[in-house]
Amino acid sequence: MAGSRKVHSWIGDPQKQLIGCIDEGDEDRQEEERIMAESIYGKYIVTELKLPKAVQQEAPDPEKYRSRLLYLDEEAIKGAFYLSSGWYLKASDTQQAEAHTHDFDEVVAFFGTDPENPLDLGGEIEFWLGGEKHMLNNSCLIFVPKGMSHCPYWIRKVNRPIIHFSTAPHGTYVQKEDEP
Repeated sequence: MAGSRKVHSWIGDPQKQLIGCIDEGDEDRQEEERIMAESIYGKYIVTELKLPKAVQQEAPDPEKYRSRLLYLDEEAIKGAFYLSSGWYLKASDTQQAEAHTHDFDEVVAFFGTDPENPLDLGGEIEFWLGGEKHMLNNSCLIFVPKGMSHCPYWIRKVNRPIIHFSTAPHGTYVQKEDEP
């Protein structure tokens, strides 16, 4: 039929999706998979966390101060760029990353979750950019040009969950550690 299009809806409880609690036998999940299998473009929708092996090998987080949401790269979807997302749930003295650079630009984001004041970060993050220390307490996007040293960073205070993501126009996440 000319001009018609197929509509696909997201089936299931979004809260279960966000915290990764859907069981393989869950009826909503099975229905979502059935709809996606019938779709031509459903393969471009990521609804579950699949980490590349390098990220899976990170040490487990005993403090549970963060929770990953979704991850995208060219391993997940051919031709996709890198994007990692998650929540910071409480403060931690754990350093989040060593100082490093990339051969590509990157955007790092931290968003507060107060619907009445979305620019309030709801916490405090110490973030190093080009050797400068920045204390973040507002929702922000950080543009990191190719070759600029950035990090480490620490989650110093969390009053309510902080959404975090980083993305780059590159198929995989590759970093170069800064030399001491």
